[in-house]
Amino acid sequence: MSRHLCSAVCASGVLILGCWATLAGSQDRTGGPPAMAASVPRLPGGRPDLNGVWMGPYVPDMTKTGRNQRGTSELPFTPAGLKDWQSYDAGKGDYTGSCMPFGLSRSINAPYPLQIVQTSKSVVLLFEVNNWFHPVLMDGREHPKDLEPSWFGHSIGKWDGDTLVVDTIGVHDWTKLDTIGHPHSENLHLVTTFRRTDFDHMTFTVTVDDLETYTKPWTNERTFRRLDGELIEYSCMENNKDLREGHIKFWVPPAPKKSR
Repeated sequence: MSRHLCSAVCASGVLILGCWATLAGSQDRTGGPPAMAASVPRLPGGRPDLNGVWMGPYVPDMTKTGRNQRGTSELPFTPAGLKDWQSYDAGKGDYTGSCMPFGLSRSINAPYPLQIVQTSKSVVLLFEVNNWFHPVLMDGREHPKDLEPSWFGHSIGKWDGDTLVVDTIGVHDWTKLDTIGHPHSENLHLVTTFRRTDFDHMTFTVTVDDLETYTKPWTNERTFRRLDGELIEYSCMENNKDLREGHIKFWVPPAPKKSR
């Protein structure tokens, strides 16, 4: 089964385990681990070379710990955050089931590879899921003062030694952090790190900092594996029978939240 044929299923979170079981067998394109890990390749300027196609673990629930990932089991909800979490019902129309953009966190969580395109002035994340892209600006600029919220937000990056640190703000509160529906507000501040540990592996962390939804920051850690293949075309609507046939509801933007 090709990856894009699972699009509607994966987007809505319905029957995801069956779909992922098929995908998992086809993702390990690099074979077994080498007897001795090759060293980290570097660009002419000395920075680690993050270029390439990478596959992380599927993370539908960022609180769980499993193969190649470690979550935060007990999330420190604020009263408002807990209310958002307890009221979430994907059956009433999850935005991904209508093929809307997943948002940065949920796109990285998806069971599909991403490609990193690295230059001296930017790092671009190319997602196989719906063929979305997200630029990380590396030219030393700050976030805009008056930032209009968007699906993926605004990202700037810098190097901390051999670790790429990406700072993201301005994400719509329409999105969720993961498939199971952990919420965030438009005050969300995501800090993600990418560190290549050898030729075939990269460690990734994401820290969620949103004091409107959580009383303190929390983190999820993962290991990504290099793939030898290429990204393929992905069309969410092509096989979205659940939406076309009315099994899931069409998503509409929620009313603006009142000031808390």
